[in-house]
Amino acid sequence: MSAAMRSLMLVVPLVAFAIGGGLYVPSERYNTGSEPALSSLPPLPAWAREGLPDFSGYRDTTEKKVAFFSFLYPRIVLANSRILIERDYLDSLTTKDTLSKQEHTWLTAQSKRLRVEGEPGSPEQFAVLRKRLDVIPPSLILAQAANESAWGTSRFALRGNNLFGQWCFSKGCGLVPLSRVEGASHEVAAFSSPYHSVRAYIQNLNRHASYQGLRDTRLDDREAGDPLSGLALARGLISYSERGEEYVNDIRSMIRYNNLEFYDTEFRRILSDLSPSHLKSLASASAEQVLLPGQKSTGASAEG
Repeated sequence: MSAAMRSLMLVVPLVAFAIGGGLYVPSERYNTGSEPALSSLPPLPAWAREGLPDFSGYRDTTEKKVAFFSFLYPRIVLANSRILIERDYLDSLTTKDTLSKQEHTWLTAQSKRLRVEGEPGSPEQFAVLRKRLDVIPPSLILAQAANESAWGTSRFALRGNNLFGQWCFSKGCGLVPLSRVEGASHEVAAFSSPYHSVRAYIQNLNRHASYQGLRDTRLDDREAGDPLSGLALARGLISYSERGEEYVNDIRSMIRYNNLEFYDTEFRRILSDLSPSHLKSLASASAEQVLLPGQKSTGASAEG
């Protein structure tokens, strides 16, 4: 990678942050963020199921950061583009006078997944679902993943593909924290791939009561026609860690120092075309490299 590209992605070097507090999901068995069946969603490409690379071998800090962001960003684009396909389908249902059994089933599954109450097919249900079924800016995801996983080198990242410190509460659902206090039952969730960790992280921000403020900020920006900003949405993470405001400041500092708003700009660029065919090409890209910044083609065919 050229020095010019590195300087574009990274303004100044950062020392690695320590792993922050885990995402607390208190009252139910952990959910991986799996997608309710939908015919317009293409098969998940094979590369999305690949495991985490070894980032520990990098001696140069900047190279390590670029490698980490280059690995994760395509998975963020993949997860967000698939959410946008689901969002388009949701919007199509709002125009119908009568819903089919299959459409009701999908709405019920999404409502359960995103913890939305209300009469099936009601305006209230559609409004809350549309607020919760939405994307998270790449800059926020990249910063939290780097912070929570120690740049992909933590025990939970290496052994469980967990980049965000998500907890689970069923015995054997993940890895037992070495520092877990006696009497506690939580584990740090294990995922089949880093992509599924990303998808579950987005789901938690989209449905947990603790992140209502984040969703309110996102909705305000949507209604004002403003671009979604990781810096702005980070204010809604006050409950993500017991460190509270200090944690939020760390995440916002990581976004600034690593020039992660660059990825938000790139994401907006590729979403300048929101046609179903383009979203499908993003959601089924044949190789992760075609989703990296600066690429002109998405390579639409899926591998699995």
